[in-house]
Amino acid sequence: MRIRICGVGIAARVAVAVVLLWVWGGVAQGAEKAPKAAAGPAAGSVKKEPRAIIKTKFGEMEIKFFQDVAPKHVENFIKLAKSGFYNGTIFHRVIPGFMIQGGDPNTKDLAKKEAYGQGGPGHNVTAEFNETPHKRGIVSMARAQDPDSAGSQFFIVVEDSRFLDRKYTAFGEVVKGMGVLLEFPWP
Repeated sequence: MRIRICGVGIAARVAVAVVLLWVWGGVAQGAEKAPKAAAGPAAGSVKKEPRAIIKTKFGEMEIKFFQDVAPKHVENFIKLAKSGFYNGTIFHRVIPGFMIQGGDPNTKDLAKKEAYGQGGPGHNVTAEFNETPHKRGIVSMARAQDPDSAGSQFFIVVEDSRFLDRKYTAFGEVVKGMGVLLEFPWP
């Protein structure tokens, strides 16, 4: 997949889940310049929210981040993407009618299938449980039993899963292209 994170001044390329994850913003490292805002009294006063465009061989999904309720998780995801951490990872956990999960660095090595789901970035992010309902399209951080054990793995809910509410940190939502998930090879 390809993911582009727009509107935050980021320039990097990363791959997550089967295809290439692209992050760009137009500030550094030879990235294309982002278009300038239109001139006028409101120019510069509108803060752009970061968005991720995930491009897969099945189509594109656009993710809006929830910086207001999960700022540490949004920052962590963007930082990992910018560093190339997600390059070559795959969606390793696909549960029909529930969710699809990716972000494990162990998935870069097909010989380590027994370790899929156990990898991370070497740091944890403190839980930011919030009132966002885990409805279809929500992007949330995967974790172990410890609420503060989220690192790099994330999942996208494909059906309403309210039993996850306030137990996992919701940090984004698929706002375009949710149908792309229906194209994934479900077991």
